[in-house]
Amino acid sequence: MDLFSGANGGSGPAKKELPLAERMRPRTLDEVVGQAHLIGEGKPLSMLANNPPSIIFWGPPGVGKTTLAKLLSGDRPFYQISAVLDGVAELRKVIDSLKHESRSAVLFVDEIHRWNKAQQDSLLPYLENGTFTLIGATTENPSFSLIAPLLSRAKVFTLKSLGAADIREILQRALGDRERGLAARFIRIDAEAMDFLAEDASGDARKALHTLDIAAGLNHNITLEVLKAVLQKRVLRYDKTGEQHYDIISAFIKSMRGSDADAAVYYLARMYEAGEDPRFLARRMVIFAAEDVGLGDPRALQIAVAAAEAFDRIGIAEGWIPLSEAAVYLALAPKSNASYMAYKRAKAAVEAHGDLPVPLHLRNAPTKLMKDLGYGSGYEYAHDAAEGKPTHAHLPEELVGEKFYVPGKRGFEKLLFEKKDK
Repeated sequence: MDLFSGANGGSGPAKKELPLAERMRPRTLDEVVGQAHLIGEGKPLSMLANNPPSIIFWGPPGVGKTTLAKLLSGDRPFYQISAVLDGVAELRKVIDSLKHESRSAVLFVDEIHRWNKAQQDSLLPYLENGTFTLIGATTENPSFSLIAPLLSRAKVFTLKSLGAADIREILQRALGDRERGLAARFIRIDAEAMDFLAEDASGDARKALHTLDIAAGLNHNITLEVLKAVLQKRVLRYDKTGEQHYDIISAFIKSMRGSDADAAVYYLARMYEAGEDPRFLARRMVIFAAEDVGLGDPRALQIAVAAAEAFDRIGIAEGWIPLSEAAVYLALAPKSNASYMAYKRAKAAVEAHGDLPVPLHLRNAPTKLMKDLGYGSGYEYAHDAAEGKPTHAHLPEELVGEKFYVPGKRGFEKLLFEKKDK
């Protein structure tokens, strides 16, 4: 358990002994990089500075949850506990300490989702009587990980993953700061290494600064080779906006389309390990499931969507697991682009024929006048028709007989083909 007196106080090692990420922690909201939707003139967190209500910060690691908690607290007494290491006993110690405070204090609970229901319940009486203002930090969806009574007493703010440009700005700031950063040591990093470090961090500023700190201890001139030594892995060259990006994503899609699970998961790993945005990969698989698997296996779309949602729940460290499962499933699933092509044909008909009138028997007839004009006349209720299929046409008169959907003959769609052929 760490106790802080004010946002920047507390005993401990001298600043020079602190990790670079801790030394470079923003001292004001103006120094915070990213989260433009929450910070700035007229934005919610800027308006709440120095007098925050109870808050839950939800976001991935290294985006500033702890920093924002300290900054919003201003000069109020600030107490911090970790839900990973501390329990209700430590909470009681904090409550005892609060008895000696003359001002309202802020309690910051890091990883608050790690507490079970009973532990979360223990916070409620103190929130009710105003013993402290709670600021919690979580990487998990609060709707699933926090109890409803706690959520009803706190405002949830979602923090976004930092972009590569944000990480680059943070790294440049550390390299140029003589007091807290690395400028006094004359550390240099080449452009290729900087770009890689910004991408490899996957939006985690703490990870990027930690890697930079270690690399600076190895060599004053940081290159890709130095980063390779630090990270103990092959540094993959991968330009997310260049030709290689399009080549590899093309190979990934075509491998799944070609039912080659080995190649599909290989290209997935190439992109994931090189720092490609996993959500981009998940989106491509969702599109592929609908476009290339389609009704050959309707479960494919469900699995792709579930994998995308699972990644958001799990995070970058193990998010590759559901993505790999989805890629293999999509590669092995029976393929059909029939529904995709059906829309293409229908779109061409719309463009060629314009706004054709809807057949009278299909029109809605909410008024007597419409009924007198024949709206709805002759409509056959499908459930009363033989085999549930009316005898009248549904397309506009000019398009009767057109075939937009032509079922494939693989997987589940084979059954649809047999039904449509009857």
